[in-house]
Amino acid sequence: MPNESSNLASSQSPSTQTSSTQSPQSNRPKPSRFKLTYDILMIVAISIDLLLISIDAILMSNFSSNVAGWLTLSDALNWYQGTLHDPLRTAGGFFTIFLVVELLLRWAIAIKEKVYYRWFFFPFVHWYEVLGCFPQLRALRLFRVVVIGRRLYQLGYQVLPQSWIDRIKFYIDLLLEELSDRVILTAIDNFRVQLTDTKTHKSLIESTIARNRHEIETALLSLLRTELAPKLQALTASPGGNNMLAGAMGEAIKEGLANTPELRRYLRMIPIAGGLIESQLQHVGHNIGENVVIALNERLLDAERLDALMVAIASGVAQIDTNNTALDTLISSIIEDSLTAFEAQIKVQQWKHQDMLNL
Repeated sequence: MPNESSNLASSQSPSTQTSSTQSPQSNRPKPSRFKLTYDILMIVAISIDLLLISIDAILMSNFSSNVAGWLTLSDALNWYQGTLHDPLRTAGGFFTIFLVVELLLRWAIAIKEKVYYRWFFFPFVHWYEVLGCFPQLRALRLFRVVVIGRRLYQLGYQVLPQSWIDRIKFYIDLLLEELSDRVILTAIDNFRVQLTDTKTHKSLIESTIARNRHEIETALLSLLRTELAPKLQALTASPGGNNMLAGAMGEAIKEGLANTPELRRYLRMIPIAGGLIESQLQHVGHNIGENVVIALNERLLDAERLDALMVAIASGVAQIDTNNTALDTLISSIIEDSLTAFEAQIKVQQWKHQDMLNL
């Protein structure tokens, strides 16, 4: 008896053997004709057995009796139930015995060839075959048909038409997508319900911020260094920036001197030179204002001092108190928007895309 697992590990289709770069299976030896023939015969035998079992179960049901009565086919149904039912059951029993013996032989071959790490792994790997030997679980034999068919397909043998395979894959993807979408949407709804609880919501905010304070500080520092620091340094690096800020300060001092009546009164007491001194004093005040601003910019906006200021700001913001109504509102809005966007994306049925419907 051939070993199905060894077939999968050692088989190579003729179509893929000619191109060693297309698939990892290209380096595997070509399966023997006996193993391929045996697999095909097993597919046919199990399919026929399951078909007969299904037909027999339908014809022996009360539903078939009622339908036969409506269609006046009760005599034919009684003939089947009295003549063919028992032989079919006997044949099914012999086929079950054959499957048990065949399974034991393949188990012995697997032990001899050391296919698995331990000798008792075989029934666990082929659990569907073991359970399928019981009459009540004969439907599990279909799994073996699927496994054999899939292996033959992987080896390059067209078991089913490609259009059938594409349609089967489509409906499997459809089923899995719909099931996973329902699970995810239910989880989102449950999460929304939990967020309505004040204690849960508060605990979520506190734990989230507490766990990510370092990351918050790092992100803020990077943002400040990238956006704010260059703009502040531009005040000293750009002459236009200096002239604007320094000029405004100079004009402010000049206006302050001009609007000081005591100073003007004292200066006008000086004959002839009083007005000149007042004009020069305002000019000097203007220059002093400009020079003070430039000096302050050069010292306060020094690269090292500015970076230390950015670090202090980021560290202070990262230590934010979570007992803050505005913070609660902001995080609640962010979470709600994120859940809504994620939910909307989940609700998109990918299987309805046009490229997936062209089967």
